[in-house]
Amino acid sequence: MAAQALALLREVSRMEAPLEELRALHSVLQTVPLSELREQAAEMRLGPLFSLLNENHREQTTLCVSILERLLQAMEPVHVARNLRVDLQRGLTHPNDSVKILTLSQVGRIVENSEAVTEILNNAELLKQIVYCIGGDNLSVAKALIVEISSVSPESLNYCTTSGLVTQLLRELTGEDVLVRATCIEMVTSLAYTQHGRQYLSQEGVIDQISNIIVGADSDPFSSFYLPGFVKFFGNLAIMDSPQQICERYPVFVEKVFEMTESQDPTMIGVAVDTVGILGSNVEGKQVLQKTGTRFERLLMKIGYQAKNASTELKVRCLDAISSIFYIPPEQQTDDLLRMTESWFSSLSRDPLELFRSISNQPFPELHCAALKVFTAIANQPWAQKLMFNSPGFVEYVMDRSVEHDKASKDAKYELVKALANSKTVAEIFGNPNYLRLRTYLSEGPYYVKPISTTAVEGAE
Repeated sequence: MAAQALALLREVSRMEAPLEELRALHSVLQTVPLSELREQAAEMRLGPLFSLLNENHREQTTLCVSILERLLQAMEPVHVARNLRVDLQRGLTHPNDSVKILTLSQVGRIVENSEAVTEILNNAELLKQIVYCIGGDNLSVAKALIVEISSVSPESLNYCTTSGLVTQLLRELTGEDVLVRATCIEMVTSLAYTQHGRQYLSQEGVIDQISNIIVGADSDPFSSFYLPGFVKFFGNLAIMDSPQQICERYPVFVEKVFEMTESQDPTMIGVAVDTVGILGSNVEGKQVLQKTGTRFERLLMKIGYQAKNASTELKVRCLDAISSIFYIPPEQQTDDLLRMTESWFSSLSRDPLELFRSISNQPFPELHCAALKVFTAIANQPWAQKLMFNSPGFVEYVMDRSVEHDKASKDAKYELVKALANSKTVAEIFGNPNYLRLRTYLSEGPYYVKPISTTAVEGAE
């Protein structure tokens, strides 16, 4: 089938108005697996198809775009960057939006590929042209692409800022259109994942502006459209830079997170819970949360309540946040931190261990796995091991393989067993016999099934 497609492609390249051949090629390509096309990628000459886009013929353009979408998928981004640069440049300025989107998606593939992107970055002219071509466009694909290109290196960010594109994005971020604002904050958050991106946002005063918008959100009836994204931005910023510095410099961020957990809106609660999970994922962030004192204990109580009573999706998010907040790598554990997590744990509910065990017994694999993750997060902390050992039936529950039926659940249980078995204090707290059972479980692997013993019956065939 791929050979037939190649033959039709050659035929198209020899003709001036190959409408019939394009229709035939289009229908053949629907049936050829991508793997077969990949094998033939080196033989494909796509230049003629790109040339046909230049003619003002609607059906021909639609067919060519559809054919190119399929064939380009079969080509490595490096090959596209090296051999089709001129065609891509032309495509970026094409009057037809579908051609532009096709071209932009290919530039996107190139930017995401570390080998292919150097082809663009080593060619200053080409990069400039891509940036300026995108600049004339207001497609959201183009904006996302600008952020991707800006994130590659300080040089690429420089091209994008010189062209005025990043400035335009930042203007929209603080503009009046709340829906555009919500889209822009996601892109600005992506830019903040890089050191040079954060530096740029800080120098331009963007972080201060975002903070001021959060301050003014109380009096904006439409703030629910963009506030979640703005709070997420600060959560990510804090964990990439320094939780302490960000929270001290922008106290409104922490204030807003606490406020959002009191909301009646599940979207707001979800974002607040996710953000607390991000903030508490390293030791410095945990200490920032600890400094808020009883406010954080009340927040934990709310998360515990939601973990028990909310929708399945929000329950899972609460459990994931709890896992993140409570996990301390063994090498970072100190008596103070262990006292802190033990005290936090008791704030979650009257009997947190039992709460998570009852959640793990619900017939939803995602809840089961999320509850097991909570146990795994605290499994290397001596206070938690004592709680587990003294909780009736808990050790048996950990050892019981019949509870888990699907792969994800078996893997999650295995991670819990591994965390317990590798802990330095578990033999002393659980006792040697239980420790040996954990080691046996570990060596048998996550999917071990105990052989059913069959007793031979005399005279049976």
